[in-house]
Order: sequence, then C-alpha cells, then structure tokens
Amino acid sequence: MVFSGLPFLYLFMPGVLLVYFIAPKRYRNFVLLVFSLAFYFFGEQFYTVLLLISSVSDFIFSLLIEKYRGTVKAKVFLIAAIVVSLAMLGFFKYIDFFIVTANSIFGSDIAVLNVRLPIGISFFTFQTMSYTIDVYRGRVRVQANIVTFATFVCLFPQLVAGPIVRYSDIAEELENRQERLADIAAGIRRFCLGLMKKVIIANSMAELVEYFRYSDERTVLFYWLYALAFTFQIYFDFSGYSDMAIGLGRMFGFKFPENFNYPYISRSITEFWRRWHMTLGNWFRDYVYIPLGGRRVKQSRWIFNIAAVWMLTGFWHGADWNFIVWGLMMAVLLVAEKFFITKWLERAWRWVAHVYTMGVVVISFVIFSGAGMRGAWTDLAGMFGAGGIPLVGTLSLYYLRSFAPMFVIAAFLSTPLVKRVGDGLLARNSKWTLLEPVLIAASLILVTANLVDGSFNPFIYFRF
Repeated sequence: MVFSGLPFLYLFMPGVLLVYFIAPKRYRNFVLLVFSLAFYFFGEQFYTVLLLISSVSDFIFSLLIEKYRGTVKAKVFLIAAIVVSLAMLGFFKYIDFFIVTANSIFGSDIAVLNVRLPIGISFFTFQTMSYTIDVYRGRVRVQANIVTFATFVCLFPQLVAGPIVRYSDIAEELENRQERLADIAAGIRRFCLGLMKKVIIANSMAELVEYFRYSDERTVLFYWLYALAFTFQIYFDFSGYSDMAIGLGRMFGFKFPENFNYPYISRSITEFWRRWHMTLGNWFRDYVYIPLGGRRVKQSRWIFNIAAVWMLTGFWHGADWNFIVWGLMMAVLLVAEKFFITKWLERAWRWVAHVYTMGVVVISFVIFSGAGMRGAWTDLAGMFGAGGIPLVGTLSLYYLRSFAPMFVIAAFLSTPLVKRVGDGLLARNSKWTLLEPVLIAASLILVTANLVDGSFNPFIYFRF
C-alpha cells in the first residue's frame, strides 16, 4: 500500500482517522499500532514478522541495558542489540550481493538465494538502533510499555520510507500529545502538497525514465533527458513522500523532523547534503561520524572518517557497487571542497557555483540509478557521446517537446519561490486562506483523476 494509491486515500486513511479520533486517548497508540501493522501487512505479509522481531528485540535489549546500566553487561546487551539489527538487515538486503562478490573474487559457484528485500527495512532498522544506542548513552529514558514502543517503531506514516524519526523526536508525543484542529488542517495541507509532488511531477518524470529504458533509440539528448528526469523524479518522489509522512504525523499529533530543504538551490555539494535527506545525514553524523572522531582528529583520520561514512551511506542505499562508488564519489568531493573547491566557489559567480553543484548532482544520480557499475558507466558514456552515438534523434526530440513544460514546472517548484509567493499573498490578504479548502479539494480531484487514468505509481525509496 502506498500513500499515493486510491486504496490508501479513500479507504485506509479515512478508516484510521475515524477509528483513531473515536477511540479514547489512552487507546490511541494501540489503534495506531494495529493500523500500522495492517498497513505493513498489506504489502509485506510474511515480512511483518521481521518488523515485530525488530520491535520486541530492541524493546527487551533496552530494558536490559537500563537494568544493568553502568556495568559491562549493559555494553554487552547494546552490542547484542546492534548485532541482531545489522544481522537482519545484512541478510535480507546484502546476502546476495556478498555471494555474487565472493563468486567473482574466488571463482566459486555459490548459489544466489534471491532473497526479496522487505519494504522499509533500512529505515526501521536505523530507527530501532538509534533508540537502543540513545538508551545506552542516557539520552532518552527507556520505554517500559511495549505498545508505546512498538507504536514508535511501526508508526505507518514514516515506516517504509522515512523520514528517519528517532525516539527522542517524538518521545513526549508518544506519551502525551494533543491533536489540535489547527494541526490536523496543517497536516492535510502538507499531505496534499506531497501527494501533488509525487503523482503529478514524480510520476510524470518516472514515465520518461521508463520510456528511455525501454527505447531502442540512444542519443546524447535522450541520455540527458533521462538523467534530468531521474534527478527530478527522485527529488519529488522522496520529498513528496516525506511531505505526506510529515503531514500524516501532524494529523495524529506528531511533529516529525524535516527531511528536505530545497536541495536543488545549493551552491556546493556540502550545502546539498545539508539540505537532502537530512534525517539520514544526521543519523550517520551522530552514530558513525562523531563516534569515529569526527573532525577532532588528524587530517588523515578525518579523511578516513569521511570516506567510511559515505561508503556506508552509499551501501545503505543499495546492495551493488554503483551505490558504493556513488558514496565514495561524494566523499571525495566533500573533502575536495573542504580543501580548495569551496574557496574557488566563494570567488565565482553564484550561477557558476550552482551549475557546478547541479552538474555533479545529475551525474551522481546517473551512477546511483544505473543497473550496477556497468549500466552506470554505459549511461555516463552515452551522456558525453562515447562510441559515436548521435546527438539527437526523432524520438528524443519528441520527448523533449512533450516533457519540456513539466521540466520547467519541476525546476520552478524545486525552489522556495512558490512558497514565498504564497506566504506573501497570505500576509497581505487573509482572504486567500478561504481558498485553501477549494485548492485542497481541487488537488485531490486532479490526483484521483491521474491515479484512475494510469497505474504507473512507483516509489523509488521503497527499494531501500
């Protein structure tokens, strides 16, 4: 089940809201837990067991850590909790990658297991790990109520594709939250914004990506159209999902952390990663980078820390070499910016810095989206005309004309200009607020028409 699907919009969401607000306050966590498990079960019948195992194991380990706080046993239980979480993630996400790699290195013939990746395992594993680590560090109080803790782990708005919500982010709200009408209205507004971004823009760009993948025509123009389409698709897909998750959480009284802050206006890769998937970046900073020593070490060790964090970041996204190369590429650029590129960018015109950043981002996403390193290299070579491929073709020109308006809209909506204009209108004339219900209803009608008319509705980050 996806947020942008008709079953969710017109059956699941109205149902959970109705039952939730009818239920007495003391039972509302239980209501959310039941509906969250049903939400996950709808897409992952068997693997729902993994979600329950993750919840129960980290709940028990955290209680043991608290019980033996200050002793060696507490550290043992922390390590055991991390091992269980990483073992589960490692097997279901990476076992086939390790088998294929071992076969290629040692010439062995170990059979691939073809293990199917459980939806959202990377997200809920990181959430439970952060909780157990924070309990060990004394940064959060241990949660003694299994229903409350399981609600945190399984909470359906952020369960399968983030943002990565830590226990500390919503600890108070899990115990005592107020569902105000203003928050419900703000949540609906934010959800509809994300829904529009996903269905109207991301899905449109995804169609162009599919046209490219299944087309026999290969031209430089078509490769660049594909690269730009995927760059917009992944942003509007993931930021749209994050908007919907944040909006849903707000309806139930939770305030999830922001995950995106207009990353495509960045003027350096360093700035880009302060604006893109912020909850993941903060997670690696607090649980990997700083424990490794962060910046407070020798320069050579700092470079190692950056490389380790970004290799793991790439590997977190996918079990293939192109993800690792993508992560290491980002590490090299971040180190280079620290030493000399930033100084050059500060002296350059603003548009030069922006072109540099977006050029790197587009190329990096081509690596990210490639079918392994071989596929990524083929795509990069095609973008620069390797092998004598033609510059343009009939089909690529057709798609350029067809999708040009959507590219313009996507580029425009990637900036904060629309929000600034909207805020300015509201500040000057409060009557604009009267149009909000009309605009929300219109957006739902438009989205519904698009969903009824077509069945192409993928979420990129469900793969992770």
